[in-house]
Amino acid sequence: MPNRTSLGKDFNLIWIASLITNLADGILKLAAPLLAVSLTEDPVLIGLLSALSLLPWLFFAIPIGAYVDRTDRRKALILGNFIRAVVGLFLAFSISQNFIDIWILLISIFVIGVCEVLVDTTSQSVLPQVLEQSNFERGNSRLQISEVIVAQFVGSPLSGFLYAISIALPFYFSTSGFLVTAALIALFPFRKDVNLTYVNNQGGKKLGLLGDVKFALGYIYRDKDILAIVIITTSIGFFYSLSNAIAPLFILKELDAKPSFFGVILAIQGIGALLGSFAAPAISKKLGRGKGLAINLTLASMMVIATGLAPNLQIFTAISIVVGFTISTWNILLMSLYQSLIPAELYGRIHGARRTIVWGLMPIGSVIGGFVAQGGLRLPFLIGGGVATIIAITAVKQIIKIGDVSAKNITN
Repeated sequence: MPNRTSLGKDFNLIWIASLITNLADGILKLAAPLLAVSLTEDPVLIGLLSALSLLPWLFFAIPIGAYVDRTDRRKALILGNFIRAVVGLFLAFSISQNFIDIWILLISIFVIGVCEVLVDTTSQSVLPQVLEQSNFERGNSRLQISEVIVAQFVGSPLSGFLYAISIALPFYFSTSGFLVTAALIALFPFRKDVNLTYVNNQGGKKLGLLGDVKFALGYIYRDKDILAIVIITTSIGFFYSLSNAIAPLFILKELDAKPSFFGVILAIQGIGALLGSFAAPAISKKLGRGKGLAINLTLASMMVIATGLAPNLQIFTAISIVVGFTISTWNILLMSLYQSLIPAELYGRIHGARRTIVWGLMPIGSVIGGFVAQGGLRLPFLIGGGVATIIAITAVKQIIKIGDVSAKNITN
């Protein structure tokens, strides 16, 4: 019987680092769209900002995943956070010296996105090594809770108020957070070895970049359960990104929110995500991982339509609480599913490959969403949510089956 109170010192190190990083992320991810809206009101460029934060998953997820499988994963975490700190400092300096423009912001967000691929892939690859499979939901839930509390309840409101004081201030704060995280990982090594032997099922020979791409994509293609869930999440993710690409403009212009309270609105939305993070392990235990996934994905898609119909800021925020609950629960159960199905020694590449597919198409959805929004800021939510709902309902039986297969070997 695994320890039900402690997840171990290695996990606690990851969790503490996550708390600090999520604070920096929450500050940066609110400040960036606020800065973008101050530089341009072009919905296409605002959509491009969202796209460039996701585009690195298309270009770099598999090679970064191969790098993570080959290297000391602790060093990878340090490198990713250090580079994010440097870029954040450059943004803050460019604002202070008044030479910032929308293109500098877009390029910087792209580079930060590349680092996020590295840090996220590494963190998800480490987790199956430091936790028992029966604790996957608990570990992912705790990380999700820390993300919501720190990024949305602390980082987002703090970023909004810092931005109101000085536009550069949120970027200086985020830089400090990334530097502290890198130092923490550097000073306190993991107790367990998280530098696995490189494995490719072809005699251990390193394949090179192209070979790793072929291997990872081939693995997903041969595993029909992973392939099916990747296809479903890719389709849904595309239409979600189409819906949400112009969310800052929708909130600020259509719903007439003040920029200084933008972070407070996101924090209120985070109530649902926090509740979902707490509830996910219980939902998995009560309904089964498969039913939990299917129900929450369907409800989340329906709520995207409701968002586009929201008549005012109050109704929008209430709907967003439900969206936050369902998406948070889905994310926790989905990560536990992948961590159960993918071998730890292959996780970097396979995780990178599926993120390449799923997140790689999201930037295209974001750009299309920007063009759709030229016909009205509500239109992306109605179209994206409508198509996503149809896909989710159609896939319910398959999601239940795959979720239950992933959980069948868990011993309590």
